Amino acid sequence: MTQRKLFVTTALPYANGAFHMGHIMEYIQADIWVRHERMCGNIVHFVGADDVHGAPIMIAAQKRGLTPQAFVAEIASGRKQYLDGFHISHDYWGSTDSKENHELSQEIYRRLKAAGLIYTKDVEQFYDTVKCMFLADRFIKGTCPRCGAPDQYGDNCEKCSAVYSPTEVINPYSTLSGSRPELRTSTHYFFKLSDPQCVEFLRHWTKGTGKDGKPSVQEEVLAKDSEWLGADGHLADWDISRDAPYFGIEIPDAPGKYFYVWLDAPVGYLAALKAYSEKKGFDFEKFLEDPETEQIHFIGKDIIYFHTLFWPAMLKFSGKPFRVPDHINAHGFMTVNGEKMSKSRGTGISPLEYLKLGMNAEWLRYYLAAKMNSRVEDVDFTKLDFAQRVNSDLIGKYVNIASRAAGFIVKRFEGRVLDSAMTDPLVGNLMSRVPEVSAFYEAREFARATRLVMELADLVNEYVDEKKPWELAKHPEKAEELHHVSSVALECFRLLTLCLKPVLPATAERVENFLSIAPLAWADAAKHLSSADPIKPYQHLMQRVDMEKQLNVLVPEKAPEPEPTVPGGEPIAPEVTIDDFSKVDLRVAKIVKCEEVEGSTKLLRLTLDLGEGRTRNVFSGIKSAYKPSDLEGRLTVMIANLAPRKMRFGVSEGMVLAASDAADKSLGLFLLSPDSGAQPGMRIR
Repeated sequence: MTQRKLFVTTALPYANGAFHMGHIMEYIQADIWVRHERMCGNIVHFVGADDVHGAPIMIAAQKRGLTPQAFVAEIASGRKQYLDGFHISHDYWGSTDSKENHELSQEIYRRLKAAGLIYTKDVEQFYDTVKCMFLADRFIKGTCPRCGAPDQYGDNCEKCSAVYSPTEVINPYSTLSGSRPELRTSTHYFFKLSDPQCVEFLRHWTKGTGKDGKPSVQEEVLAKDSEWLGADGHLADWDISRDAPYFGIEIPDAPGKYFYVWLDAPVGYLAALKAYSEKKGFDFEKFLEDPETEQIHFIGKDIIYFHTLFWPAMLKFSGKPFRVPDHINAHGFMTVNGEKMSKSRGTGISPLEYLKLGMNAEWLRYYLAAKMNSRVEDVDFTKLDFAQRVNSDLIGKYVNIASRAAGFIVKRFEGRVLDSAMTDPLVGNLMSRVPEVSAFYEAREFARATRLVMELADLVNEYVDEKKPWELAKHPEKAEELHHVSSVALECFRLLTLCLKPVLPATAERVENFLSIAPLAWADAAKHLSSADPIKPYQHLMQRVDMEKQLNVLVPEKAPEPEPTVPGGEPIAPEVTIDDFSKVDLRVAKIVKCEEVEGSTKLLRLTLDLGEGRTRNVFSGIKSAYKPSDLEGRLTVMIANLAPRKMRFGVSEGMVLAASDAADKSLGLFLLSPDSGAQPGMRIR
């Protein structure tokens, strides 16, 4: 197989604070994939960097009485304890304020300008008269002009993902002073993303593939990109400049103007690679220009606009040696008990607190891996699930195998396995599944990889339970059988360790030492344990998680809150889980016919079409609010899997949804309707 050459990055964390668990989740995801690639024998340059520019850093430094450089250096000094603590294997960690990034950002800008993709125009921009400075987008908040969500930032909405200009924000205010900013004119520099050649390129690239033949972006990302690109190909040009005072990289030949942080931040990927290349002695430009090189980014779903539109276009039209990404791998957020992580809500998890509590970093690596796939999905953390996966999977299934077999090999057989046992069918079975596990890692289907490994671990434990080596050990005449069983179990443990090594690198290293074998790689699946290399005495590999002393301290139980009420006039119902909600099948239904029910003052009989090829009969107590003629032809929402109910007037085969105020009936009753474009049968999620 041809050796791949991979340039891999993680999103650059903003250097205004310590790492949070969202960062760690992303780094673990990327690290697992990188370790897998290294086990394949591929060349991997895995780099990261701090994103240090921008007004927020400048203002935070001023509050501390520090220069921006001193402020970010203080933040950077604390990174290593997190990266090392969670076994993150970046080859190099840089900063966007490096000389390499200054040089590369300015060079890319010059090339884009020469390509006719940079222009200037005077724009009206919000100015804080209290702070005496133009306001960056993130220092403006207000109501989203698209969906009406309050307290959204000046450049994009976190609720509906809309991207817009700060001047479009409704009721804007400065987050620095709280004052209403005023509009002033300033000359700004723009990247012409709307240029037809950019649009055409992006349409092609977003639907294209990387060197490995797999899609450049995930299905969910492509859907969003296609929405942004639109049928008419209209993209807003990108404002890439900011006015002094600003901590950033100066725009060449433009005094008092600096690059907007989102221009130089992704260039920081290249700058980190360049700095690393100088350190390791390989040619930066030659590596990028090599047609065999693949460029791969791991990012969060909140920054796909910048990474899948601006960034590829910048690289494409900057020319060689720069190359467009082969893949942008986006992931969802990490939640706790189904809620967004928040210290104030009791759902925040501190990575450093996790480590200080003595919690094994590989517990978290395994837990996240067991929930991660190649889609853009959130990963939820719950204490009971975490404890079960650690104690049941890692301890009860995986580590347990070594502890059950190694003692017999060391005490009875001088640490030497039985070579003939390596041909046992169970060993062959596990060995045949190793390529499947490796393929799951390659596809970033980590959950499927770990699930398969645990299924194989179950087979091994069943084998040991059936053979009962502890009973065989009581009978000297069965020594050879004991030797065989223990050797099979230990060889299977080696194969399981191989399969878990991308996730459990520290444990794998201890196992390699314990088994007296070289560092495991995928090509080593068939390299059995040998009697020529005695194993060492077994030492404890991993302890169980302590619910009381660790998990409950890390994620304390939330104090009971007063029962909330809403304008609807009744308290919120008891909390349910997502599993509870998923049991209710809500569907869009068309009201084909509506008629009064003879003998009832409250009910209307609805004939509903759910796209099933038949209609359903539903009785609903909405007669006081609607005439039958008003409802026919309308779409509504119904519970489709509600058990049929026999009523005096007939059988009701579901329930339509309506809203009312329990405390004030005079406010009326309102039948729920889906947005225009919905079709009968569509499920509501």
